[in-house]
Amino acid sequence: MYNIVVCDDEKDIAAALEIYLAAEGYRVLKAENGREALSLAAKEEVHLMLLDIMMPQMDGLETLAKLREFSNIPVIFLTAKGEDTDKILGLNIGADDYITKPFNPVEVLARVRSQLRRYLQLGGGAVRPTSYVIGGIELDDNAKTVTVDGEAVSLTPKEYDILRFLMQNAGTVFSPAEIYRRVWDDIPLNAAGAIAVHIRHLREKIEINPAEPRYLKVVWGKGYKMEVNPG
Repeated sequence: MYNIVVCDDEKDIAAALEIYLAAEGYRVLKAENGREALSLAAKEEVHLMLLDIMMPQMDGLETLAKLREFSNIPVIFLTAKGEDTDKILGLNIGADDYITKPFNPVEVLARVRSQLRRYLQLGGGAVRPTSYVIGGIELDDNAKTVTVDGEAVSLTPKEYDILRFLMQNAGTVFSPAEIYRRVWDDIPLNAAGAIAVHIRHLREKIEINPAEPRYLKVVWGKGYKMEVNPG
């Protein structure tokens, strides 16, 4: 059984989400504010968090920033229409996806399943390599760890998925839409902005000089690639 934290100060929304998720076999842990959500994530084995942006005491953005100090579980933001700036900020500090209110229960469950599948690496088909090494970067897909020049690097689940995808296909250029489609397993709406945010964040973590990247290269007008032989 997978444990999901639902953090929303609107009790009706939290109750509805609990009904949908519980019907799918998930254990739901409810929180009404960011502090409660962080406490649950610290004490319980949590596999995913649905996190409202606008909340009293501690909003979703601050909650996510603090969560990322000790946990890389997938986080899906619950946002109201018109909160586009907050969505981008959320992606920048480690959110993996967002759902706009009012939401469709089918969409919520689909996105939850997608994020859990990636995080827990369930349902894989063909046998794949368990580790990838390019230059000083080593990704161990069994341990779900990444090191750069021997030093451990903490990535969000989505950053990890993007890095793994590009390392698996080193040397190949992918458009933002294709990266989004392959990593999110979803229709690439507004893919360019979302991918640019994640690539920038990845560069800050794996590149010595993010302004002059050795590994994650941009091919102007075409997309991004992982350099096979970084100079």
